Amino acid sequence: MSMVNGTESDLPSGLSKPALRALHGAGYVQLDQFTKLTESELLKLHGLGPKTIVQLRSALAEKGLTFAGKS
Repeated sequence: MSMVNGTESDLPSGLSKPALRALHGAGYVQLDQFTKLTESELLKLHGLGPKTIVQLRSALAEKGLTFAGKS
């Protein structure tokens, strides 16, 4: 786990710097936050692309979680 602005983050370590900036800038530092968002909502963030969605989907699956609207 890493720290983002004093908050522990469990985001995957392999995310690109632009993707991390986009996620951190929007306040996303914990995987469980993505269970309330759809993939298309995340793709609207500048700096975040399909590769990041795949990485996040995989990290969520490892914890038994999914994006909103997925089962």
